[in-house]
Amino acid sequence: MSQPVLQLSHAAIYQRENLILSEVNVTIEPGDFVYLIGKTGSGKSSFMKTLYGDLPLTEGKGNIVGVDLNGLKEKNIPFLRRKLGVVFQDFKLLNDRTVIDNLKFVLKATGWKDKTAMEAKIDAVLDKVGMKSKGFKYPYQLSGGEQQRIAIARALLNDPELILADEPTGNLDPQTSVEVMEVLQEINKNGNTILMATHDYALLLKYPSKTLKCDGNKVFEVVQKTV
Repeated sequence: MSQPVLQLSHAAIYQRENLILSEVNVTIEPGDFVYLIGKTGSGKSSFMKTLYGDLPLTEGKGNIVGVDLNGLKEKNIPFLRRKLGVVFQDFKLLNDRTVIDNLKFVLKATGWKDKTAMEAKIDAVLDKVGMKSKGFKYPYQLSGGEQQRIAIARALLNDPELILADEPTGNLDPQTSVEVMEVLQEINKNGNTILMATHDYALLLKYPSKTLKCDGNKVFEVVQKTV
């Protein structure tokens, strides 16, 4: 049996002293595609932030990609993030450098040194998201959908065991959202595990998958029909 990519057991998620979610029991297996839904303010972002080390897990047990979230020390957060790919709603690309230099910046920051290996990796991830011809452009020269594809490519650079996509279609129109979703679906088919926070229920209907819902300070799995 392979180990779960994410396991939370009786976890409580706080922002400072405010309890956001309690009694969280979640398991995500390798290869899963899981949605995280819920109204604004229901705790989706706090849940995601706990997973990538932005909020400490002080109650219950949590393990993500083999890293214990309980008592995670600040110096170990970069190690955790190297094993995760995080895709944000607002892309978080550096506008003063080209797409290739954005990706190179991440590789250098995570310890890559071999120039040829870096070039090959960048080429491979751009190919995966259908953006191979855009490497020399600056982010501001790209559409929102293209920028999000680059953000997904960036998330793939270190072959993450889990991709956390936090509202990746939140800033995109419906057609572009579908295009970005197709990219995520393809990546999932190739073996990447994905947890995607979203409020775009049209995507859930079009691409049904396991769905977790934040509501009333709890996280629970929902049957697609009741979404």
